[in-house]
Amino acid sequence: MPALLVSFFEWFGDLGLFCRSLAHAVFVPPYEGRELVRQLDEIGSKSLPLVAMAGAATGVVLSLQTRDSLTRFGAKSMLPAVIIFSLIKESGPIITALVVSGRVGAGIGAELGSMKVTEQIDAMEASAVNPYKFLAATRVVACTLMLPLLTLAANFCGILSGWIATTLAEPISLRLFIERGFKMLTFNDFLPATAMTAFFGLIIGLVASFQGMRTKGGTEGVGRSATSSVVLCSLFVILADVFLVRLSLVLFP
Repeated sequence: MPALLVSFFEWFGDLGLFCRSLAHAVFVPPYEGRELVRQLDEIGSKSLPLVAMAGAATGVVLSLQTRDSLTRFGAKSMLPAVIIFSLIKESGPIITALVVSGRVGAGIGAELGSMKVTEQIDAMEASAVNPYKFLAATRVVACTLMLPLLTLAANFCGILSGWIATTLAEPISLRLFIERGFKMLTFNDFLPATAMTAFFGLIIGLVASFQGMRTKGGTEGVGRSATSSVVLCSLFVILADVFLVRLSLVLFP
């Protein structure tokens, strides 16, 4: 069997063992409440400006790109609905997840990787502190909780910037823009798209923590962990999006 294939299965086997230890750390008390709050601020509040800018840029791009196409087909009045529907259903969640993968995934991978190579994690274990509970669990839970909130922020900024871009080309009131945009939108369109971002957050926190805590090779290994965290988080988020979109169409027709 090729060595690459063996490494592939070894990686998933190690990830399964990591998930088992992590699940025990998450659900069995005592809980690291103070560290969790710190991670909520680190992952949520400090990611908000970047996520907001990405959402705003997405709204502007959707407005500029779809206006010409809808005008050709004589459906320019559908522009608000297309912008809002696209943001809430797909663009907002996936853009937010990818932005957070880049910022938070690299940060977690580098931080835990540096702690691993400098033997700080070993020192925690020697001091009877569970590193899975203090380091990994808090980051995974924080990512899972904050991704839906960050997605809502990205959607809000995208809708607002989409309206601004639209009204600069052809004046339309914000109230009319919102009414037209949400007229065809139902709760079944909003709920699955926003809820699946919690799963994206779980993937980001889990993969980044796993890559960081298995770092080897000194400072060079820290760089590899940070890079692999971003790449794997982004890849798994995209693959999960394909699966979850199909699942949401089945569960929420």
